[in-house]
Amino acid sequence: GGIGACGLGCYQVTREAELRTHLPAASAPPPPPVGRNLVLGVLWACLCVEAAFAALFVAAALSVCGCCGPLRPRYKRLVDNIFPEDPKDGLSKSDMEKLTFYAVSAPEKLDRIGEYLAKRLSHDVVRHRYGVVIAMEALDQLLMACHSQSIKPFVESFLHMVAKLLESREPDLQVLGTNSFVKFANIEEDTPSYHRRYDFFVSQFSAMCHSTHEDPETMTNVRIRVAGIRGLQGVVRKTVNDELQAIIWEPQHMDKLIPSMLFNMQDGEDMDRAGHPSTPSVAGQDGEENPATLAENCFRELLGRAAYGNMNNAVRPVLVHLDNHHLWEPNEFAVSCFRIIMYSIQAQHSHHVIQQVLNHLDTHSRDPPRVRAGIVQVLLETVAIAAKGSVAGPTVLEVFNTLLKHLRVSVDLELGDGSRRNSAASVSSARRESEERIVQNAIIQTIGFFGGNLPDYQRAEVMMFIMGKVPVFGTPCHTLDTVKIEHQGTKRIQTMLLSSLIMVTSGFKSKSMAAALPPSFLDPLFSISLMEDGELRQLVLEILHNIIDRHDNRAKLRGIRIIPNVAALKIKREKITKQDVAFMKKHGQQLYRHIYLGCKEEDNVHKNFELLFTTLAILTIELANEDAIVDLIRLAVALQEMALANEENLPMFNRCGVMALVAAYLNFLSQMVGPPFCQHVSKVIELRSMRAPYLLPEHIFRDKCALPDSLEKDDQLLLFQSTDMAECLAGPGYNVEKLSIPYVPQVTDEDRLTRRKSFVDTVSLQVDIMSSSLPDKSQLAEEITFETLKKAIDTTGLEEQERERRRQVMEKFQKAPFEELAAHCESKANLLHDRLARIFELTIRPPPSPSGTVSLSAGHGQHQSVPVYEMKFPDLCVY
Repeated sequence: GGIGACGLGCYQVTREAELRTHLPAASAPPPPPVGRNLVLGVLWACLCVEAAFAALFVAAALSVCGCCGPLRPRYKRLVDNIFPEDPKDGLSKSDMEKLTFYAVSAPEKLDRIGEYLAKRLSHDVVRHRYGVVIAMEALDQLLMACHSQSIKPFVESFLHMVAKLLESREPDLQVLGTNSFVKFANIEEDTPSYHRRYDFFVSQFSAMCHSTHEDPETMTNVRIRVAGIRGLQGVVRKTVNDELQAIIWEPQHMDKLIPSMLFNMQDGEDMDRAGHPSTPSVAGQDGEENPATLAENCFRELLGRAAYGNMNNAVRPVLVHLDNHHLWEPNEFAVSCFRIIMYSIQAQHSHHVIQQVLNHLDTHSRDPPRVRAGIVQVLLETVAIAAKGSVAGPTVLEVFNTLLKHLRVSVDLELGDGSRRNSAASVSSARRESEERIVQNAIIQTIGFFGGNLPDYQRAEVMMFIMGKVPVFGTPCHTLDTVKIEHQGTKRIQTMLLSSLIMVTSGFKSKSMAAALPPSFLDPLFSISLMEDGELRQLVLEILHNIIDRHDNRAKLRGIRIIPNVAALKIKREKITKQDVAFMKKHGQQLYRHIYLGCKEEDNVHKNFELLFTTLAILTIELANEDAIVDLIRLAVALQEMALANEENLPMFNRCGVMALVAAYLNFLSQMVGPPFCQHVSKVIELRSMRAPYLLPEHIFRDKCALPDSLEKDDQLLLFQSTDMAECLAGPGYNVEKLSIPYVPQVTDEDRLTRRKSFVDTVSLQVDIMSSSLPDKSQLAEEITFETLKKAIDTTGLEEQERERRRQVMEKFQKAPFEELAAHCESKANLLHDRLARIFELTIRPPPSPSGTVSLSAGHGQHQSVPVYEMKFPDLCVY
């Protein structure tokens, strides 16, 4: 009102002045009296003062209305109402409900509510007031109640306040902020966030996981660690499902997340290993307040959400943490970590973890042996779990290739230390050698365990792959250079690779022997069986047992002995298939040959004879039909003759061991065949037990057994006779006439792959020379007598010899190299041409010359040429 009156008065005074100015002087009214002008001036002054006071009042009113409740915004009044006069009374529920209803009804006010709550909370944090708890509780309830599009700005205020609490040094405030963040992390937002980042929270929560707060009585340290782990778990849950937050998988974040979890997991295991729980209060909890358990759960959850492209960033920090804290020796924690990894990730990503461990092993190829052994054992656990699922083919071969490479490196290091060993460093070198053996055994176990858990089709490939890595003298070996490591290193590598093959072939059951023992696998395996090392021959026989024994009868046949009742062993046996019969026809002689040559080695011990007996028994059970049984009897008789003749100058123990091996095998075979044969064998064994017990396995393989001075050939009753066994086998299916033909090992080229020459080389050389030499005229003009005709008419045994000769010829053309076959055929062709030339020279004469004249040149008569049209050909030559 004052302002209006003042304005009206000013207007009137101004208007009157204007009118007086424009009116003429004649018409101008008379000037007012002096008293009137004074009254107007006073009035004017009063109006001005009133206007000034009115303006001051408006300004004061505008400035004071913020302090007056009725004049403040509603959202501030609602926020203020939730704070009671006494903060310890807690949040006012009724007022909080009003604030929540207002926020839901007017979501556009959420950002202002958040800013105001943040402002109040900041003041309380600085002044250490209890209102912080009320403000955070209000923020939590508003977050849980509001899910609209306008919540994004409110979340920014909320995260800002959580960051303020985490930055404070008060443990209670840090725990309070963490709890609010975890509640926020469990909220599923409708729309993704384009600009929100959690870098600060990852760093802060990771720092809290490594808390070393010095207050053991109040358990502040444990509380902060638990809060940090729960905060990281909240970050993981909030980010991994958000496509726009893939940045969490970047190395700078994983290098903080993963070590923080591993640190708490390791700390828990260390305290458990020490024999006391980490804290009294933690021991009573079931994982909620246990940092180790909570960290493990968070670690599993993180790995379970990892995609293929993130596996590298998730596994690499684990390896780095194990390196930095020297956890490969001992490696219990490392093994535990990778078990968690393999069981947490998706099955199709397992090969990626294996590849990571293999690469890590390559980078530590020159580390101490125990470190490498720890990594290999971790790889063993990894591949053991992965083998139960699906493993990619190239990864399988890459695993074996890497392991074989490190096996070679270990042998190089071991032998290198051994060659440089001197008296001063003998103790350290010996320790290094023993530690390298630990690495080698771990590699072999890994190879065997991984191969043993693979499917049969992959296992067959692995068998071929490992067999191709075994160095054999005389054959190219591109992957393992045997020149630098010489004989000792080569033997070590052969032994270890064959040991791993034993583990790979354990439990391997193939329906067809041709598929399980292809020539590319069988030939190098048999070449190793001819070496002058009893241990290698034992390993070869054990590999054969694993492959051939498809019904697990080997355990029942363990130990060389005279089995009184074979039927009591309950041996499992099936009918021989056509494929196995064809396999024995093709490779049977090769098997017999290597058994025969294996019995002739001087370094054979008790175990060698046991394995040879088991080999013969398994062949009889799995692959022997009527023809194969006859061949096996011939082999046994040939071994007996070899021990009696002793052309190889074997020790008496070896000769008696061969005789005992023949007795044990024929006793087993006779009970598998039938009663007549069994009676003959039992009679010989009974006589031996009374008169020559050293020819039986129970006596000769006993410690301090008395050996005879010589073996008598004349006492036929103590020997197994081919004629007697032929009479016992006279029945359907058995070709007893074949028993009269002595067994002779077939001539092959396998001995050239070994380190020593066998007598077969000499025999084959003599046979080749005799067969390739040209007969002279005395041999061509052989005299025909009555004895010659009698031998030609007598065909006893000739058919079998001819069949054997044809089989050897066919086998030679199947297995011999192409160059050798070409040279052989060329020599035969040249021989044929020479023979034909000689025949033509004797039978065909040149036609007479038409002129009948003959010219002499250099002492040789040369007929002049005759035109073709003048030659006279016989009628049979005319076409």
